[in-house]
Amino acid sequence: MKDTKLFVVIPCYNEEEALPETSSRMLKLFDKMKSEGLISNDSKIVMVDDGSRDKTWSIISGLSEQNDVFRGIKLAHNAGHQNALLAGLMTVKDECDCAVSIDADLQDDINVIADMVKKYDDGCDVVYGVRSKRETDTFFKRFTAEGFYKFLSAMGADVVYNHADYRLMSSRALSALSEFKEVNLFLRGLVPLIGFKSDKVYYERAERFAGESKYPLKKMLSFAFDGITSFSVKPIKMVWSLGLIVCLAAIIAAIYALISKFFGYTSDGWASLMCSIWFLGGVQLVSVGVIGEYIGKIYKETKARPRYIIEEYKKD
Repeated sequence: MKDTKLFVVIPCYNEEEALPETSSRMLKLFDKMKSEGLISNDSKIVMVDDGSRDKTWSIISGLSEQNDVFRGIKLAHNAGHQNALLAGLMTVKDECDCAVSIDADLQDDINVIADMVKKYDDGCDVVYGVRSKRETDTFFKRFTAEGFYKFLSAMGADVVYNHADYRLMSSRALSALSEFKEVNLFLRGLVPLIGFKSDKVYYERAERFAGESKYPLKKMLSFAFDGITSFSVKPIKMVWSLGLIVCLAAIIAAIYALISKFFGYTSDGWASLMCSIWFLGGVQLVSVGVIGEYIGKIYKETKARPRYIIEEYKKD
């Protein structure tokens, strides 16, 4: 079994309540994996502060000063979960053999990291952490999450079902990921595009042990829509198809109206006219909104602004 240099990257946003427990659990796991010869003694835990407004950075700084297994990256502003995660991965990609990304709340089972490393030792460049079941979720969250993955697949995006951002990537896979330059990040869709040998490990997700979820319903819906529009042009094709259907319906309605007039069956028709106007107006607004979303993404991509800015990097 190889002595693998592992870096665990943990994006953090207002996680002062969770970090003491997170750091303690991760440290115990690292000591166990080192004693078993799974990872090398110079493996690291890298915490990325995504512009937190609480004491998150001071806690990370304190951990890095107390124990050299911890490192801290402070972003200059809140760049968002995906950008914070990418910042950590891109910072360590040339220093490690492989890196595992996991959220600070540790709802994902950290014990399967050992299984991920074993699969890496067996030749896998990417190992996905996949939830075996969703019994801890509410019915609404389970229904919407499963619908999201199915809809993404239907739109043509290559995503791993029930996988979030808990994964291992080799340094080779991280270098390949760095070649993707888009500003609109959706890592769950980008990583499968790399195409290197991959595998999965399964686990049961636990409840958050401290703090509040950073993904309320509004943010989850926005994230889902970003994922769909970042990896598929099918919504635009659907708008075109819908427009064609409406045009055909209008032609049929016009023919019906002419026939009715010819045979003298006409009536005032106020209700049908108003319904038609509201329906067509709604279709047009939705269509313009979908097209506008894509134009907005093009606008962001052409500006090519940096996805994140690192203010401080605390290391050995």
